[in-house]
Amino acid sequence: MSSLPQILFLLVLGTAGYILYKRINYILKTIQLGKPVQRNDNPGERWKTMLLVALGQKKMFKNLIPALLHLVIYVSFVIINLEVLEFIIDGIVGTHRVFAPFLAGFYSIAMNFFEFLALGVLISCLIFLIRRNITKVPRLNMVELKGWPKLDANLILVIEIVLMMAILTMNATDQILAYRGVGGYIPLGGLWISSSIQGIFAGLESSTLVLIERAAWWFHIIGILGFAIYVTYSKHLHIFLAFPNTWYSNLEPKGKMPNMETVTHEVKMMLGMPTDPQATETAEVGRFGAKDVNDLSRINLLNAFSCTECGRCTAECPANITGKKLSPRKIMMDTRDRAEEVSNNLIAGKKGLDDGKSLLGDYITQEEINACTNCNACVEACPVNIDPLAIIIELRRYTAMEESGSPAQWNAMFQNIETSFAPWKFPPTDRFNWAADLNKEKK
Repeated sequence: MSSLPQILFLLVLGTAGYILYKRINYILKTIQLGKPVQRNDNPGERWKTMLLVALGQKKMFKNLIPALLHLVIYVSFVIINLEVLEFIIDGIVGTHRVFAPFLAGFYSIAMNFFEFLALGVLISCLIFLIRRNITKVPRLNMVELKGWPKLDANLILVIEIVLMMAILTMNATDQILAYRGVGGYIPLGGLWISSSIQGIFAGLESSTLVLIERAAWWFHIIGILGFAIYVTYSKHLHIFLAFPNTWYSNLEPKGKMPNMETVTHEVKMMLGMPTDPQATETAEVGRFGAKDVNDLSRINLLNAFSCTECGRCTAECPANITGKKLSPRKIMMDTRDRAEEVSNNLIAGKKGLDDGKSLLGDYITQEEINACTNCNACVEACPVNIDPLAIIIELRRYTAMEESGSPAQWNAMFQNIETSFAPWKFPPTDRFNWAADLNKEKK
C-alpha cells in the first residue's frame, strides 16, 4: 500500500502529459493550415527582440501599474514553478522536500522567497479581478469579450489565487507537523508568510493536519498539471507562444507593405524586366489575398494563437476610437476561432474548408476591414508583436482583386492609378499644370 501514492502520481502525470501532447500537436497542425513562409533573416535581431519583448516584457511598460502587476505574476510563474520539479521527484520517489537536505539553510531562504512571490500573485490577481469586474476598464469589457473570453480571463485569475492559497496552506500545516516532530516533516526555521496563518490550523490533531497538508500538496500539483492543459485552451497560451511569436516578428519598417510575389513576377514579365529564374519555375497564380485561413501564412495563424486578448490594440485603434466597427483584437480572435473550426472539422472527417463558411464574410466583415487606416497603431501597441494589419491587408486584397468588392470610391481610385498613374482622373501630361498656372499668377 505504501507505493499506492506513487502509482497514482505516475498515472496523473502520465495522463496530463498525454493530454498536453495531444493538445500541442493539435495547435501545431492548426497553425500549419496556413501557408509556409520563410522568416529566418537577421537571427541576431530576432533573438534580441524575443528576449526584450517576450522575456523582458518591454512593451508592457507603456502603462506602469498593470505592467508591474503582470511582471509579478510572470516572474512568480517562472520561479515558483521551479518547485514543481521537487513536487514531481517527491511524487515519483515517495520522498518529502527532497531538496531540503542538500540545500540546507538556502532551502528555507528559497521557500520564503517563493512565499513572497505567492503573496504577490495573490494581490496582483485580486487587483486584476477588480479592474475587470468592478472598475471595468473599457478595453477589458468590449463586446467581443462577452461569454467565454470574459469567463476565461476571470477563471485563470481565480485558479492562480487558489493555487497560491494551496501553497501557503501546505507550508503552514507542514511546519506545524515538523515542529510537533511528526516523522518525515522537516523544520525550515520559519516561513514568514505561511506562519501568519498557522493559527488557523494550530488546534487541529496531527492526523487531520497530515490530511490537510497532503490534500493541499495533491491539489497544487494536480492544479499545476491541469493549469498547463487549460492554458492550451485559453488566451493564456501566450505565456508560451509569445517566444516564437516575437522571434518571428516582422522586422521591416512600420508601414512597409509587402508586395504580392505572383503579381510582382507577372508585372516584371510584362515590362520585360529580369525575373528570378526560380520564381519563374515555382510561380503559381493562385488566390489573390486571403478569403479563408488557408490563404493566410502560418505566422498569421501563430499570431492569432498568441493573442493575449488584452485589447491594447483595439484601445489604440483610431477607427475603433471613432466608433467604427473594426477591433484588431476581434480580427485575431476570429482568425483563431475559424482556424480551430476548420481543424476540428478535419479531425471529425467533415468537409473542413469546404463547409460553406469562410473567414471573410462569416467571421470578419468588409465593414471591419474597410475601416482600417493602415496606421500600424495596433501593431505598435501589442505587447507580443502580433500583426493584425497583415491579416486585414490580405483580406482587403482578396476583396479588391478577386471580388471587386471595394467601396466605389476606392475602385475609382484604383482605376485612376491604373490608367493615369495617380489617384486623380487626369493624364500624366497634365500633372504639372498647376506649376504653370502658379507662374502665370505670379506674373
